[in-house]
Amino acid sequence: MKCEWVKENVLLYVYNELPDDARYELEQHLARCADCSAELKTTRKFHAMLSELPVEEPSPNLVAASRMRLQEGLETAEQGRFWHRLIFDPAAWLRQVRFAPALAAAIFIVGFAGGIGTTYKVVGGKGGAASMTSSPVSVATESSITGIQSITQDPASNHISIKYDTVSTQEAQGSLNDQRIQQLLLFAARNNYNSGVRMDSVDLLTQEPNNTHVREALIYALRYDSNPGVRLKALDGLGAFVKGDTRVRDAVLEVLMEDSNPGVRTQALRLLEPVRCDSSVRVVLQKLAESDRNPYIQSQARNTLQELPEID
Repeated sequence: MKCEWVKENVLLYVYNELPDDARYELEQHLARCADCSAELKTTRKFHAMLSELPVEEPSPNLVAASRMRLQEGLETAEQGRFWHRLIFDPAAWLRQVRFAPALAAAIFIVGFAGGIGTTYKVVGGKGGAASMTSSPVSVATESSITGIQSITQDPASNHISIKYDTVSTQEAQGSLNDQRIQQLLLFAARNNYNSGVRMDSVDLLTQEPNNTHVREALIYALRYDSNPGVRLKALDGLGAFVKGDTRVRDAVLEVLMEDSNPGVRTQALRLLEPVRCDSSVRVVLQKLAESDRNPYIQSQARNTLQELPEID
């Protein structure tokens, strides 16, 4: 056993996350290696310091943003490394399985589920093509949805069709007032890796901005979506609430200060026109007028401040 492996896994050892066989070999190595023993001592000291701090739960927005970044990272990641290692370096792969019983169990479960899925397809094929349209009694929960494939709306009606993936692609149909449709649209707006699907979802959600959950999803899209077109759609849906909802106003101010897209920032500045006398808006306008990186926004902020009445 090499010191490099021990140092990579010593934290798992401290948290009692190593399987028994790997734990035994690590302890044998520690007994004869002073450097790794010192590494263990330092890690335990650091763990003790962290244990004294209060544990804070992540906010829903942070969790959703992290999921979106992970999905985007997976979408752009280089493919094929796992299979390359499996084919060309089977010994290294088998070593990983040896020290990770959970991985071996997962491989077994995936294989078992694949067999069931194949059987289902064969049996279903004998009786004809299976319908992928969801029924009212079999609606997937958000935790079981892996992604939204597409969102379409019939121009002649209020009928919406959403194809989504669980183990296989399914489809839900209904009006915008249908709770199932709203839940899928909210999921697509926050989690889907396809920016076109997020655009379609946010576009439909802007038709129901009075719904609290919808407004929260639009605020989330405005703050965290990586596509400026989606952020602009969210701004359009939130514009009417800048005056009456402080959460919306704060989100628009945040975008005006920090967004990387000049078009999104310019639209945010326009939406703040009805509340330009608000103290928080004044403060942001003053910062923009003094030293904003965009000459147009800096100029507009100065002009707006000049038109405002003096504060007594």
